Amino acid sequence: MDNIIQFFQDNNELIFGYLLKFVAAVFIFYVGRIVAKGIKRLMEKALLSRSVDKAVISFVAGIVYALIMIATVLMALSQIGVQTTSFIAILGAAGLAVGLALQGSLSNFASGILIILFRPFKSGDFIDAGGVSGTVDKIEIFQTIMKTPDNKKVIIPNAQITGSAITNYSAEPTRRVDLLIGISYDSDLRKAKALLEDIVKQDSRILATPAPVIAVAALADSSVNIHLRPWVNAADYWAVYWDTLEKVKLTFDEQGIGIPFPQMDLHIKKDTQE
Repeated sequence: MDNIIQFFQDNNELIFGYLLKFVAAVFIFYVGRIVAKGIKRLMEKALLSRSVDKAVISFVAGIVYALIMIATVLMALSQIGVQTTSFIAILGAAGLAVGLALQGSLSNFASGILIILFRPFKSGDFIDAGGVSGTVDKIEIFQTIMKTPDNKKVIIPNAQITGSAITNYSAEPTRRVDLLIGISYDSDLRKAKALLEDIVKQDSRILATPAPVIAVAALADSSVNIHLRPWVNAADYWAVYWDTLEKVKLTFDEQGIGIPFPQMDLHIKKDTQE
């Protein structure tokens, strides 16, 4: 017992120093865990406000929490004198090996994070992305699930989506219907434009603002081409597109406005001999 007391008396400064380092390490670990939990909660609230899937939120928040805790443990160990350089080197090597092995999956994971954070589209939007056109059914961390207009389920890797142009047809509440109407050169141009104006005015789905455009687009080889460009609500786009084409054909037939088709005139020249 006397030896133990003598040891403490001789090394009280050293023991006190180690005790302070140990307390500091515990404090760092405690504060780091509080910070990790706080950041995790903030991320969950931020992602929930963006209507992100709960499974994705849990996965992303868990990864962030784990990374912060690893950094906290390394800082705490360093405080008590443990050389963490070797640990960092091992973690770096392991991370590099895993990254090379899962390069494609990590690329899809990073792309999924970007889609979730920046939200170029959401579930229910009709988009053209990754070479596929369809309605977004679900956005997952590695892939996006879409349904085509003919009800096919298509699973697209997220890296393929973010690596190409994304066209979101549902992003804006209104869309412009672009129609190119050709009439024959011997038809009455003013009458054709007036008929198109009547067709547009009679359709209640066509918006008054912005005003529809009816203008001559080109004097082509066999037709006078007219641009017909009305604005509609995005949900009415295809219905107005198809109905307007049918209405134009029926109206032009009734009013004697010719719609030309490609044709070739053949001239036969006959030589006469005396």
